[in-house]
Amino acid sequence: MKEKLDKELMALVMKKHRPALEELYDRHIKLIYGFIFKFTNGNAEKTKEIVQLVFLKLWTTKSSYNPEKGHFVSWLLTVTRNVCVDYVRKDSVHIRNNKHMDMNHPIDIEDPNNDIENGILHSEIANAKSKLSKPQKRLIDLLYWKGYSLTEIAKIENEPIGTIKSRLHQSLKLLKKYLEVGGL
Repeated sequence: MKEKLDKELMALVMKKHRPALEELYDRHIKLIYGFIFKFTNGNAEKTKEIVQLVFLKLWTTKSSYNPEKGHFVSWLLTVTRNVCVDYVRKDSVHIRNNKHMDMNHPIDIEDPNNDIENGILHSEIANAKSKLSKPQKRLIDLLYWKGYSLTEIAKIENEPIGTIKSRLHQSLKLLKKYLEVGGL
């Protein structure tokens, strides 16, 4: 499996080839986990839940990755972002609907070991992101943390959308490289 390209693995996943999904998981879990961890503001439990939803979506989805439309990592992060947004929406509706019941729920005490791991992971992600240029950091923040579309970002930055897409690709590639080198 290691010699196969991401697009080949995704084609196998569409045919329910479990080792292909496991290989994709191994290749991209650091980036996906780091992305979701930041999206959930460091909530490890929600991060783990969303990671499962992302890979469940890859396993069950009928839509597939099209290499002609962009790089696999960009597509995977878009899927991840959409799962995050759906999760937050459902979670906020659930909280709103059950607000009166929150008074009766026991307080969860987090495992201190998770706090240590979260702190290390958060630090390594922040360190990897700090190595990006200022425009690259700004692009990632606008797209993934503030929810702007690429078209909206192109208008904000007064740049062609192709430039924004190219900058995003380079940014994600560098971020992945820095996370791998950082030993996450």
